[in-house]
Amino acid sequence: MGEDKTVKILKSAILLEKRGRAFYTTVAQQTDKDAVRRFFEQMADEEKNHIRVLSEQYRVYCETKSFKSGTYGTEPAGAIASTVLSKELKDQISAAGFESAAISAAMAMEKNAITLYSQRAEEATDPNEKALYEWLADWEKTHLAFLATVEREVTETIWNDNNFWPF
Repeated sequence: MGEDKTVKILKSAILLEKRGRAFYTTVAQQTDKDAVRRFFEQMADEEKNHIRVLSEQYRVYCETKSFKSGTYGTEPAGAIASTVLSKELKDQISAAGFESAAISAAMAMEKNAITLYSQRAEEATDPNEKALYEWLADWEKTHLAFLATVEREVTETIWNDNNFWPF
C-alpha cells in the first residue's frame, strides 16, 4: 500500500523548506557583506520556523490522520521587511555578483513553494490543513515580493550607473 498523498505533500514541504534553509545559510556564510549576511540569516531562520511547524503537523497527522489547529507564530512581513528594503542591503548587492545570483535563485525557490502550498490549500478538505498551507503560501509570497523588490532596485541602480537607458 502506498503512502497517502497528504503525507507525501508534508514530506515534500519539509524537504522544500530544508533546502531553502540550507541555501540561505550557505549564502549567509559565503558573503563578506554584513547586511547581506543578516538578510540571508533571517531568511534561514524563517525557513527553520516553517520546518518546525510542518514537522509538528507531520507528526500529528501520522498519529491522528488530521491536522492540528492553531496559530503558527509570526505573520508574514514582520522584521524582514525593514531588512530587505534597507539601503545598506541594496548597496551591498552587485547585479552581476554572487549575492545577486543568490537573490534570483531564491526567487525561483520561493515560486516553487508558493505553487506547492497554494495548490495544496485549494485541494485540502481539512480546514486546519487548508489554513496551514494558506499561511505558508502567504509567507512565501512575502519572501518573493521582498526578493523581487531587491532585485528590481539593484538592477535599476546598475542600469543607471551604466547608462543602460535608451533616452
